[in-house]
Amino acid sequence: MPAVRIAGLGKYVPERVLTNEELARTVDTSDEWIRERTGIRERRLAADHETASTMGLEAARRAMSMAGVEPDSLDLILAATTTPDGLFPAVACLIQDGLNARRAGAFDINAACTGFLAALATGSQFIATGACGRVLVVGTEVVSRIVDWSDRGTCVLFGDGAGALVLEAAERGGPLGVVLRSDGGGADLLNAAGPCGRPDARVGGFHIFMDGRPVFKFAVSAIEEAVREALKVAGLSPQDVDLFVPHQANLRIINAAARALGIPPEKMMINIQRYGNTSSASIPIALCEAWEEGRVREGQRVALASFGGGLAWGAMILEWAPVGPAVRQAGSLPIEGTALVASEAPSISPPHLPHAR
Repeated sequence: MPAVRIAGLGKYVPERVLTNEELARTVDTSDEWIRERTGIRERRLAADHETASTMGLEAARRAMSMAGVEPDSLDLILAATTTPDGLFPAVACLIQDGLNARRAGAFDINAACTGFLAALATGSQFIATGACGRVLVVGTEVVSRIVDWSDRGTCVLFGDGAGALVLEAAERGGPLGVVLRSDGGGADLLNAAGPCGRPDARVGGFHIFMDGRPVFKFAVSAIEEAVREALKVAGLSPQDVDLFVPHQANLRIINAAARALGIPPEKMMINIQRYGNTSSASIPIALCEAWEEGRVREGQRVALASFGGGLAWGAMILEWAPVGPAVRQAGSLPIEGTALVASEAPSISPPHLPHAR
């Protein structure tokens, strides 16, 4: 059974930066209040012409460029999002069309902020079973369009962006342990109404509602529990984790979960200060930046963890494999439709670039 490697990573964040100081001019809050309670300093907002599909498409193009793959080599496209362009078609289908990936199937996965983790697990399984040789997984969100900007309890938290990974069959690498959990009984704690729900549930518009205190408590315990379960499946302990990449929802939640797991700060990937909570885009953006900063190398174990509305939560332990175009060698795993040739480099090193504002 083939393993799975991440062949390429890409991210896209909108140009518009909304700072805490700007928010403080419109709601009863302050930069200090936001930073102390969330760790967020600023977030990105999509322009009027940008949607989940357009941002996801740009992240996908960057990931595919890094992987050195052509659209026709994709077997499947999965998009994790809670803020699709419309009820249908799927955002994944719009990305497929934008790429002109004529061979690829496409569908969306909605598990709120845990959506990307669910999509990554799904795509990995399609490869592990041999059903697909190459899968594009995208997390993309325009959460700003379902935020009530008069509610200081939620409007300070969220931002927009997209991240993408190209997965392909490999000799080694990929998920060592995966845990996905849910509890629909907690739906009233974190939710957003939609156009097809009960009419009485839509009175306030399609805005995010969150009961912050119980969600905070749930999140810390859920992350710790899921990571421990995934590590157990992998036959590992928290001390074996080389990098912890959690959903970027709240810095206090991340720190509390890491302390409970015994993971030190130097092994944590944190970028919430720049982007806020981008829901399904959170983990792929953070994972992409971790690679850009040279914080992940071949053979390392990376722990991913997330929680969100549903309630849904989960964790994955990844063994990191080389990133970049694959070398076609005798006896290597075939990837149907690939346009790569043996002269291409087997992997590329992470760039060390400053973050652009």
